[in-house]
Amino acid sequence: MSVHIAIPEPTSSDTAYNQRSLPPYLSALHSAGVSPVLVPLHERPDRVARLLSGVQGILLPGSGFDVDPERYGEARMAHCGPSDSARTTVDELLLRDAFKSHKPVLAICHGAQTLNVWLGGSLYQDLALDLNTPVNHMPGRAVVEAHTVRVSAGSRLAQVLPDGGLTEVAVNSSHHQAVRAHGGNLKITAVCTDDGVIEAVELDSSQHFVVGVQWHPERTYTQSAFSRAIFAAFVEAATMWEPGRIDESVAAGRRS
Repeated sequence: MSVHIAIPEPTSSDTAYNQRSLPPYLSALHSAGVSPVLVPLHERPDRVARLLSGVQGILLPGSGFDVDPERYGEARMAHCGPSDSARTTVDELLLRDAFKSHKPVLAICHGAQTLNVWLGGSLYQDLALDLNTPVNHMPGRAVVEAHTVRVSAGSRLAQVLPDGGLTEVAVNSSHHQAVRAHGGNLKITAVCTDDGVIEAVELDSSQHFVVGVQWHPERTYTQSAFSRAIFAAFVEAATMWEPGRIDESVAAGRRS
């Protein structure tokens, strides 16, 4: 049976961003052996639900927009960019479906931030101003190794790290927001070695694959064994997926 992965359009209004950013996600999914199902952001909820009935996993991509700080109880600061309500609506439909049906989730950059906020966490609205970090987390799309991350032992990411016992790995970087407080039933599984910024979170469940990374493995799929391994682990989980009920302890951590 062919495995299908739902991925929403990155933005509802920035055509140039979509045309630039979407192809690497689709290429990585195709290379990993699955078929992407693009979810339009202006589709009716019932039609989105029909699309989701035929997929075995959810990939939440990056975006050129910021997560609305009102969603985590903060007033918008001047350095926080505009949000995309249509993308937010579709992301929440996809997350509800994934947690209800126990479908694997891979959330990347903006997608990881959305996952965290949906589970009750918060964000830095702007790293440079809120944290005064010396690390440039937005060095540009062409920079393949922007900084290193330290991966937590025993995590899903640690299980796919190349070179055996390696715990630190270089990643790319393209974000000005990041997880501040992690959401319910999420655990921190990677941090930037230079400033401690949270770079990856995972659902604290051995039965449900939910991984959020702040970097962009889709952009380095051909160059990085780690990037390919992340997609391979996600695809393996989607291939193994069967409809089932999520553990009550995990469901309790979800936002209502």
